[in-house]
Amino acid sequence: MERPSRQRQREEEATAQEDEQVNCPECGSDQIVTDADQGELVCDDCGLVLDERQIDRGPEWRAFNHSERQSKSRVGAPITETMHDRGLTTTIDWKDKDAYGRSLSSEKRSQMHRLRKWQERIRTKDAGERNLQFALSEIDRMASALGVPRSVREVASVIYRRALNEDLIRGRSIEGVATSALYAACRQEGIPRSLDEVAEVSRVPQKEIGRTYRYISQELGLELKPVDPKQFVPRFASALDLSEEVQAKATEIIDVSAEQGLLSGKSPTGFAAAAIYAASLLCNERKTQREVADVAQVTEVTIRNRYQEQIEAMGFR
Repeated sequence: MERPSRQRQREEEATAQEDEQVNCPECGSDQIVTDADQGELVCDDCGLVLDERQIDRGPEWRAFNHSERQSKSRVGAPITETMHDRGLTTTIDWKDKDAYGRSLSSEKRSQMHRLRKWQERIRTKDAGERNLQFALSEIDRMASALGVPRSVREVASVIYRRALNEDLIRGRSIEGVATSALYAACRQEGIPRSLDEVAEVSRVPQKEIGRTYRYISQELGLELKPVDPKQFVPRFASALDLSEEVQAKATEIIDVSAEQGLLSGKSPTGFAAAAIYAASLLCNERKTQREVADVAQVTEVTIRNRYQEQIEAMGFR
């Protein structure tokens, strides 16, 4: 025998489906919209009110901005892959205040301190979960240092979990795999971060990051396209305080050079830096090779070599 609540839920769903299929008796239109403020079912074409005084299934409270909505909401945070338990466990607050905002007594504070300590200990049941917690915290730390959005952290956490399930971490450092997962997530989400920049915020050598990244991407079948140098142009130009005209010219130089096959086998950051240097000269917003090299984290020799190739490709001598 079905539970009454489940049966009632099915009846409500069936009623909702019938409401969606209602046609206007006046004009025959199926463009029926729900006015939540007035609790009415209205035809969008002729304006006929089909039903009024509908049940408001929203919250009983009202909020006029995001902060009020967050303070009045009684649901928890959404599930996230950036935490080892996906954020499903509760957390004892550190503010040491009761439900009315009053400070706790010294005895209660010490009790809450002990509870908070034990709760932190029992959140991880074994060494595997502790290692996962450490890896995800490292991904979060490096992502914050790189200034990448939340979506990249989620993708990096998913990649690390996949590598963990496929047993790809055995024989490799946790930090190396976590850094490689973050770099792969940046490439997958189209966020321009070079391997040098990722290695700067990591605690493992760049050589190990590159080797681990190639292994993980091959084993997990990550279909990652080559990095487009044009992705680095806005960030480098902004750091050098260059105009939109220089950015557009640098993008044009990269397109023309890539069409002639000069991009193959070249570093995307060095290629973008040389294009920005060439564009700054052509647009009379001169920047030295040293200034561009410091921003792009490449050598002046790289800029000079790529610059000569790009200038010849553009037809300038």
